[in-house]
Amino acid sequence: MSIFGKLDLSGLLAPIPDRPNPVAHGARHFVNGRPLDPPFPGGTERVLFGMGCFWGAERKFWRAGEGVHVTAVGYAGGTTKNPTYQDVCTGRTGHAEVVLVAYDPAVLRFAELLRIFWESHDPTQGMRQGNDVGTQYRSVIFTTTPTQQAAAEESRRAYQTALDAQGFGPVTTEIAPAPPFYYAEEYHQQYLAKNPGGYCGLGGTGVACQVGVGRRGLIPRKAARSPRFAPALAKYLGMADQGVLATGAGAAPQNHDTIPERRNPTNPIRRTQWPSTQKSTKKS
Repeated sequence: MSIFGKLDLSGLLAPIPDRPNPVAHGARHFVNGRPLDPPFPGGTERVLFGMGCFWGAERKFWRAGEGVHVTAVGYAGGTTKNPTYQDVCTGRTGHAEVVLVAYDPAVLRFAELLRIFWESHDPTQGMRQGNDVGTQYRSVIFTTTPTQQAAAEESRRAYQTALDAQGFGPVTTEIAPAPPFYYAEEYHQQYLAKNPGGYCGLGGTGVACQVGVGRRGLIPRKAARSPRFAPALAKYLGMADQGVLATGAGAAPQNHDTIPERRNPTNPIRRTQWPSTQKSTKKS
């Protein structure tokens, strides 16, 4: 069922028709120079995360470590093929703003990506993140393998328990097999690398996600055997026994890249929100 059916909006809003061609999204990642489009290296897996404005969300994942091959932003979960950003902002495509993460699970475990996802936004807010209101800002995980699906669902249950203990409401995150992914326009790709003072509206709950933590939870076998990482891993293991790792039980969530909202008057891009009665604070 489409988002229109779930929200019973079909009688109020007509979906935007398909567009014949995708938008131009650029060829290479602005940060690491790798191709944005597949094919990706053998062994690479893909997942889509939606957690509010995709500018800040993408930066969370390109900073996740060696195992991330490439990231890109785009639209997924709706009905309109080849949507534009303006289309998505109307609320009439049903798409969410999402981040494509192509990663090597032999180097970076999926559990670590899930931890970043849960700790970096508030998954209890429904069709919004903070001041950003609309269907495109909903929380989603779109998986590409049964293993990812099972892990994501289990992590949702575990994080709900942690949120319950702190008085938060129910998690509204949608978890489903990945629908078609449509790349966003080139200026959206790696936006905060191109505009370091740009808007980042992400804010977590402050509740730590314990999915995959511990000595065996976050150290992939390939990395453990790598001479490049061996000294750091030896130090890691020594500290893990003492319970002082930032990812250990009871630790506070890590804030990877919180920056205040800033406005750049030389760039006219404005984040338009749905419904139209909501004035967006997104601007850079």
